Amino acid sequence: MTNDSIRFATILVAAGRGLRAGGGQPKQWRPLAGRRVADWTLEAFARVGDIVVVLHPDDMDVTLPEGVHRVTGGSTRGLSVKAGLTRAWALGASHVLIHDIARPCVAPHVITAVTDALMRGAHAAAPGIEVTDALWTQSGGLVTGARDRTGLMRAQTPQGFAIGEIAAAHDGFPGEARDDVEVALSSGLEVVITQGDEDNIKITHPGDFARAEAILQKRRGAMDVRLGNGFDVHAFCDGDHVMLCGVAVPHDKGLLGHSDADVGMHAITDAIYGALAEGDIGRHFPPSDPQWKGAESHIFLRHAVDLATEKGFRVGNIDCTLICERPKVGPHAAAMQAALAAITGIEAGRISVKATTSEKLGFTGRGEGIAAMATATLVSA
Repeated sequence: MTNDSIRFATILVAAGRGLRAGGGQPKQWRPLAGRRVADWTLEAFARVGDIVVVLHPDDMDVTLPEGVHRVTGGSTRGLSVKAGLTRAWALGASHVLIHDIARPCVAPHVITAVTDALMRGAHAAAPGIEVTDALWTQSGGLVTGARDRTGLMRAQTPQGFAIGEIAAAHDGFPGEARDDVEVALSSGLEVVITQGDEDNIKITHPGDFARAEAILQKRRGAMDVRLGNGFDVHAFCDGDHVMLCGVAVPHDKGLLGHSDADVGMHAITDAIYGALAEGDIGRHFPPSDPQWKGAESHIFLRHAVDLATEKGFRVGNIDCTLICERPKVGPHAAAMQAALAAITGIEAGRISVKATTSEKLGFTGRGEGIAAMATATLVSA
């Protein structure tokens, strides 16, 4: 298999309840450094390939970024991994990374080491750290003996495999395994050990949240923060609604434009392009190109977000102001936030949509059209 034929998918196992970590809810959905645990993990694998999240049946309606695939897990971890493998296979993956969603601090170099090993021909690869501490056995809180640590490794994820081989290994494995490497070994697969990372911790107990937050906050200190502004204007024309920030708002007029004329979404898109120093919508989707005639503006916004991801950034927050006398925006603002959140994959609480008038001044004051201005913050991932 050539590198050109390798296609990765990441399986994030999130079907467990994880209640030992406290908080009254599964640990993957608990807040951590301003986001959910799962959001940090999803971001870490955003540029690897397709992502399949294996969910508990009660969590199937949980909010996930656009483009992330969801599948219902089983009653055991092994059954959940099998469900993820089935979906990854349907997506055309040749190789998979299987990762604990409760490891939100996984660093890019840990992921890259595994994918590089697979691209060099390994059938399986996983990160590990050599055991350096003394090992004891215990009973009733008392030390009962010592164990030799020679050759012992602490296992981490992501664990990577050729999809056909790990799927066959799971089909033939009886009972429950400690991890997917154990499953691979049972079928005779050789597993290459790649370098793990002490910060790649798995959140298990309440105290792990503080440690994980400290790790993530430390990384934030070295982050590259970008700010971009966008501005757009569209005139009214005949119609019965206007598209504003992804919502069809009833009105006695429409908005004139080459696409669907969503003035708010256009301003937000240009703000993201501006933060990336990538020009504006016209550079990426020329109005002279007939294929964009009447296009829905979520195509433009999603492209801007994907471009930011490719360049190593995530959208930190969005602030959009719509300037018009009519229609009234307030009753629709929450729906607009939700629509933008679904398109961008960021939390609705990081998106602001508000409106103001121009006090009857200018073209907006005369009711000739709508203007929008937006600001977007990008933070290095």
